[in-house]
Amino acid sequence: MLGYTIAAEIGDIGRFASAKKFVGYTGLCPRVYQSGSTDRRGALAKNGPKYLRWALIEAATHGARSERSHAHYERTKRRLGEQRGSKVARIELARELANAIWYMLTRQEPFRAAGPANLSGRLTTLN
Repeated sequence: MLGYTIAAEIGDIGRFASAKKFVGYTGLCPRVYQSGSTDRRGALAKNGPKYLRWALIEAATHGARSERSHAHYERTKRRLGEQRGSKVARIELARELANAIWYMLTRQEPFRAAGPANLSGRLTTLN
């Protein structure tokens, strides 16, 4: 059901020149206030279709339970704290999901989960 909602809200993926433009369209990016040397980040822009944003966040909520992204979700949640960590971690996963959707649709490829990098191998080479 979420897939149909996402597909219907996106329409033609060709109208987005890059994954960054598509993620910006979803409204899952923070507002940026810049003036001179000042750079502040605010709440979510929420400038895209609300049902697309809802479907991506809902898919990220279910994805956070998966074996591949649960550890990343938990690390982000802990890093950001008890009060807002879980919400921000879900938004981050939704942005990553939107990025993956853009690449899948523009390349017309099925989803192939790469999974997280092999951290155990990297840690042994660093030591």
